Amino acid sequence: MQYEGTLYRPPSEARSLIIQVTIGCAHNRCTFCNMYREKKFRVREKEEIMRDLDECRAYYGPMVRRVFFADGDALVVKTELLLELLDYVHKNFPAVERIAAYGTAKDVLKKSEEDLKALAAAGLELIYLGAESGDDRVLEHIKKDVKAADIIAAGQKLKRCGLQTSVTLISGLGGRKGIRDHAIKSAELITGMNPEYASFLTLRLYEGTEMNEEVKRGDMELITPDEIVEEMELFLKHVDSPGTVFRTNHASNYVVLAGNLNEDIPRMLGELEEAKEEQRYRLEEWRRHI
Repeated sequence: MQYEGTLYRPPSEARSLIIQVTIGCAHNRCTFCNMYREKKFRVREKEEIMRDLDECRAYYGPMVRRVFFADGDALVVKTELLLELLDYVHKNFPAVERIAAYGTAKDVLKKSEEDLKALAAAGLELIYLGAESGDDRVLEHIKKDVKAADIIAAGQKLKRCGLQTSVTLISGLGGRKGIRDHAIKSAELITGMNPEYASFLTLRLYEGTEMNEEVKRGDMELITPDEIVEEMELFLKHVDSPGTVFRTNHASNYVVLAGNLNEDIPRMLGELEEAKEEQRYRLEEWRRHI
């Protein structure tokens, strides 16, 4: 099996068979992200992908339960190829229970509802959608090339077509000046989408990214762990998304939360308050190793 470059996957896909369908990310311009900067985007040849699936079947046997299509936005691939790959996964691994992929709001909006329904019927179950923020000013600043309304529309479209959505947001992405708007508008985004899953990671900057240079110049000020907690409290107090499974369990987070919206919001708010009072945060040394 071949894999080009560094492997990235959601925390919940840690035990999945990861198949590289695309190399890199079709967008690859977000100012905070360096994940795919060393890769030139392309869709892999069908025969290459199927050879990987054949090798994995020979090595792991037929009992693989979960499969994840990498890299950054496999949903950008033409529907016809995705359908062939989904069929081939089921032939190789008849016990598979879930197939998932990264996708962008643009990917979703470009596909017809008929295409998305066909993908769902063929076994694609979950799309991980990196929303990052619900604040249009933040989205413009990070060069996301979509507005919050586009992300909401994409989430609603996926739901209509029978595909589950896991939405990722980033604590601290608005900097110190944008704490309130980033938190409240992100809550409005999740409210408008009512996804099956929603999660936060916390901003961690890397050398070579535009946002890291902004911070060095003093054009953007990162927020403290206490302010991260305050931002999360604002989010939880304004979100209304019954049934959404909510997590802050990424390695970058200062405080780990796990619950369901809306029923567990009071408990999670209490946990945030305790963490702030006791200064019970993950150490920066932990986050440096991400």
